[in-house]
Amino acid sequence: MKKGHIYNKVVKACRSYKTWMLAVSVILIVFCGSRFIPLPSPSLLLSKTIDAYPEIYPDYIGVTIPAGIAPLDFNMAEESIDCMVVEARGTKGGEIRVQGEWAAFDIDDWHELTALNRGGKIVMTVCAKKDGEWVQYKDFNIYVSQYSLDDWGLTYRRIKPGYEVGGDIGIYQRDIHSFNEYAILAETAVPGRCMNCHTANRTNPDRITMQIRGEGGGTMIQKDGKQIWVETKTDSTKSAGSYSYWHPGGDYCAMAVNSVHQAFFVGTGQRIEVYHKFSNVEVIDTRSNELILSPLLQTDDLEIFPAFSHDGKWLYYSTSKPCRVPAEYEKVKCSLCRIAFDADKGTFGEVVDTLLNGPATDKSYTLVRPSYDGRWLMYCVSSRGNFPVCQDDADLWLMDLATGKNRELKELNSRWTESFHNWSENSKWFVFSSKRENGMYAQLYLASIDTQGRVTKPFLLPQRNPRKFYHEMMDSYNVPDFTKSKVAFDAHEAYRQVFGGRRESVRIREK
Repeated sequence: MKKGHIYNKVVKACRSYKTWMLAVSVILIVFCGSRFIPLPSPSLLLSKTIDAYPEIYPDYIGVTIPAGIAPLDFNMAEESIDCMVVEARGTKGGEIRVQGEWAAFDIDDWHELTALNRGGKIVMTVCAKKDGEWVQYKDFNIYVSQYSLDDWGLTYRRIKPGYEVGGDIGIYQRDIHSFNEYAILAETAVPGRCMNCHTANRTNPDRITMQIRGEGGGTMIQKDGKQIWVETKTDSTKSAGSYSYWHPGGDYCAMAVNSVHQAFFVGTGQRIEVYHKFSNVEVIDTRSNELILSPLLQTDDLEIFPAFSHDGKWLYYSTSKPCRVPAEYEKVKCSLCRIAFDADKGTFGEVVDTLLNGPATDKSYTLVRPSYDGRWLMYCVSSRGNFPVCQDDADLWLMDLATGKNRELKELNSRWTESFHNWSENSKWFVFSSKRENGMYAQLYLASIDTQGRVTKPFLLPQRNPRKFYHEMMDSYNVPDFTKSKVAFDAHEAYRQVFGGRRESVRIREK
């Protein structure tokens, strides 16, 4: 008889909890490894029930997830655990039982369970064996949101936090409903090149940009599957474009033109400070390869991190006064501003609004990201600087565009860096990178937000055998974004363009 049949027969025959716990002992003989596991006595099983939550990795206790997300596999935090048994029971119906070295849920079973319990919760019962003894822990809940997450997946850059230029880095995409990851463009396809600043238009991969830095560099603009590589530096601008953001109409793309530098610390708790000696903001019309400039965005101040509003009528950005960096790095304080943009005419407004004043509050406001439904602005707040991913105290804040009120997202911030955030297509979910686990490696977390601005406990991007995956992976995640469908990208064509050196030129639009 197959193991699965044995398991199903035992489960159906044992409905009461105490009887089920005895059945678990029998099941473990079959399922927990190839070695024989002695049958624990009933008195021992029942005497080890404790009123404490299990310590699991990742911490999925009390998180809220969308139906259809990849299974929330987890390990016991203690590596000395011999075996574990987990039962997941939906309050609206359905249950899954798994056993082994870690909780590994079948994808189809998990999807069915979460779909059945949308708006409800899944109650998790965990039993673990350590040093020959079984312990049953206090049940914990995983909540299934009423809000859907229909986007196909995430895009992100993976890079080792070693401060190299180039090397083993790449832009990847991940199906968030399974565990499948695919390379969009990796360093193996364009050896020795550094790629970054990949940006889709409001999760739509039909409009996407990417920048290659250094020798053979350029800005790629992909529209409807066709790659165009342009040289965005002109005699009237200081450098090529980066930190891009699409206009919702899909014809314009805002960029920052800047120089990026690194300063390293010795004998302090801080490792690195990333800074910019200059930075301006411009917009490229991708239909004509014309740059649209405004004197209000081409000042001696540092304008950086542009982002269009949900309706495209405003361009948000951060700006700071020039300082003698790196010596005066602590004086860099960014304000959050906006300027009107007319997509029909392709022109900027003549007034800059300051929404949050950095010098006045002794803070730095960067990386603004408007929700696509027009309700929220999410942004980073740190004590200084215009590159928050390198600031340990960087936190996420939220502005309610209906009221103008701002608040810190204390329910998701940690003592380490939170940054690089983006919205799902329906603006009910967002992804962000956090270094909360060890202060060095940025990992991806997801959370939901309701109409009142309440944010749920974030959960780490699920992986199979997550402790092994995350503890053995030497890459850091950054610049994550949602994509509503899988990105189609021709890496061979990118290789030909990068090493062929041909670039389409741009020109400044006459007023």
